[in-house]
Amino acid sequence: MPDPAAQAETQLKNIEASTGKTVAEFTALITKAGLEKHGKIVAHLKAEHGLTHGNANLIAHKVREAMAGGPPPETDLLAAQYEGPKAALRPIFKRLAELAEDQGSDVERVVQKTGVSFRRKKQFALVQAPSAKRIQLGLNLPATPDSERVKETTGMCSHRVDITDLDQIDPDLEGWINASYEAAG
Repeated sequence: MPDPAAQAETQLKNIEASTGKTVAEFTALITKAGLEKHGKIVAHLKAEHGLTHGNANLIAHKVREAMAGGPPPETDLLAAQYEGPKAALRPIFKRLAELAEDQGSDVERVVQKTGVSFRRKKQFALVQAPSAKRIQLGLNLPATPDSERVKETTGMCSHRVDITDLDQIDPDLEGWINASYEAAG
């Protein structure tokens, strides 16, 4: 699975090459036009600058980020995921992050708004807190383990394990994380 950040960076370079404008220049133009809402910025970029929807969407995100003072730091994104009622889940996240990062020196942590992805050549684990009662660990396993705890799923991960307590992080779960890491190499 390609790295989304690297893909966006390549797309931005291609947009700059084809339009001759940087994100800073687009930001100045959008600010001058008095646009703030994402949809209006996308429509403007398509109509006035001939961008495709995908390119206009990416530029709109970057322009709005710049207008807000830049992207939030990784620590802010992570803190926001485990604040309020979800604060009790933070120790579970920390333990899962340790296990994922201990798999090898090639592990990359990517903090996003709603979860934390652990990648090698491709993603092998995704930790999310969809509610205040559980953490959802997404894994990309080559086969479904013989366990009722592991559910097949679709999307960015092939399997899911719900975790509500630190005691559920046992040797079986550690083995599934390792299998997913190995498959991502």
